[in-house]
Amino acid sequence: MSKSNYALSAPQSILEAARRAAKRDGVSLNQFINTALAEKVATLETEAVFTRRAERADRARFLDVLKRLGRDPPRPGDELS
Repeated sequence: MSKSNYALSAPQSILEAARRAAKRDGVSLNQFINTALAEKVATLETEAVFTRRAERADRARFLDVLKRLGRDPPRPGDELS
């Protein structure tokens, strides 16, 4: 895996909060920031996947499936309280 450096400019309050969070997690600030960045990128990529899938959706077909399914009573343990 190749790595590159990037100078990060962040407000002092955010940086201090990140330092505290990294310390609580027992990791370096660098590792904490890398993990946070990876989580954000993964979230955005996931959103893009769902958006593309939603664009292909057929609402009429979806509603037809809903009409045909769900007629059986809930299985034991699946009831709503």
